[in-house]
Amino acid sequence: MFGWLAGLILRRSIRRVNAGDIGPMLSGYAKDAVSVFPGESSWGGEHRGRDAIERFLQRFARVGIQFEAHEIIVSGWPWKATICVLFSDHAKAPDGTVVYENHGVIYARMRWGKIVHQETFEDVNKLAAFDVWLAVHEPAAATA
Repeated sequence: MFGWLAGLILRRSIRRVNAGDIGPMLSGYAKDAVSVFPGESSWGGEHRGRDAIERFLQRFARVGIQFEAHEIIVSGWPWKATICVLFSDHAKAPDGTVVYENHGVIYARMRWGKIVHQETFEDVNKLAAFDVWLAVHEPAAATA
């Protein structure tokens, strides 16, 4: 039952991020969570804490990446669970041209409904190519 519920919540959060609302996804991370993204692209590195993860998710939504979870596997108990997500993602230019496509796996550990550690594995060369496109086309971050 826990696995089913966790998967349902994650799918809902993904739909919201795809619509530009990162709130539900962000609330699924512990305050001291760590999200690791491999490679030397502008997306790469360790994002430590919810504030850093928020900046990552804001950029993800701003550039219009659309994420699709093909399979979500949850194992364990609410106090110590493991989540694996098989996914694909893509982004389109304003004219509808696909400028980025990738697929990969997310491995995450969760405690009491909050992700505490996450690692994303996807083709870093495709991310580097997307960085080249973004260097010219990335929308500016909103300023306060």
